[in-house]
Amino acid sequence: MTYTQIALLAALIMIAADIYVFKTKLLFRRVFWISYSIVVFFQLVTNGILTGFGIVKYDGAAIIGSTSPQEGSPPMLGDGRIMFAPVEDLFFGFSLVLLTLVLWVWLGRTGIQRNPRSGPPRKSVHKILRVK
Repeated sequence: MTYTQIALLAALIMIAADIYVFKTKLLFRRVFWISYSIVVFFQLVTNGILTGFGIVKYDGAAIIGSTSPQEGSPPMLGDGRIMFAPVEDLFFGFSLVLLTLVLWVWLGRTGIQRNPRSGPPRKSVHKILRVK
């Protein structure tokens, strides 16, 4: 499978998981899209730095667009790229963010989280050791 196929498959699986498996339906909430827009901004900045400086390189046969050695650095926009990185990175980022939030909401609904408490332990060491 190519990077493009895997990225699209991951996004489709997470959309189905959100709506049908975990039934959190985060994709229908405005707050999700507002929060995700903030995440995407920083993802594009990070991708731009890593790919623009050549720290991360992609095989042109596996992504939309091309990356042949004679071209030099990839374009900032166009040829299947946004901020130097392939558009497929946006699909992977979307999938990872959605997975994290879906699991967070789902676990919260099932009551798996513990109730954190601040302060000293409930049972005093003095009572356990019977120290006066």
